[in-house]
Amino acid sequence: MVGAVLGLGGNLGDRRGNIAAAIDALAAEPGITVAAVSALYETPPWGKTDQPAFLNAAVLVETDLAPRALLEAVLGVEQALGRLRLERWGPRLIDIDILLYGDRVIEEAGLTVPHPFLHQRAFALAPLVDVAPDAEIAGRPARDWLAESDAAGMIRAEQPGWHQPG
Repeated sequence: MVGAVLGLGGNLGDRRGNIAAAIDALAAEPGITVAAVSALYETPPWGKTDQPAFLNAAVLVETDLAPRALLEAVLGVEQALGRLRLERWGPRLIDIDILLYGDRVIEEAGLTVPHPFLHQRAFALAPLVDVAPDAEIAGRPARDWLAESDAAGMIRAEQPGWHQPG
């Protein structure tokens, strides 16, 4: 089993409900066990700023799936929940990214772990630190990256444990 951290976010529809549904769907996937759920964070959009605020979270999962199989499971959950990929960094019902897969560095077509830009994104780092406080990115503690990131406008909306997978 490998510990992996998945980042979840969305800014359309019932954001909290969509994240909760994604966590439940991930927990139902064979080979994936949800071990911890972060707090929820309301964050301004990143990359493309003329859209609604996002709600973000992270889950620590234990998995026996290989990285590519985990990606396929994540993409299947997104699709089942109605994710449409219309615009890079654009609005979305749900987005699930593999932030970390153990301590592995993976660079394959369509799969880069740690997730690109992770070290620059407070909206991904804060929930990641909630579920994996000792995680490292590029040889540095994720906490250090978070301390140096731009967290302007980010609000911790709910404490950890707001959702237990059903």
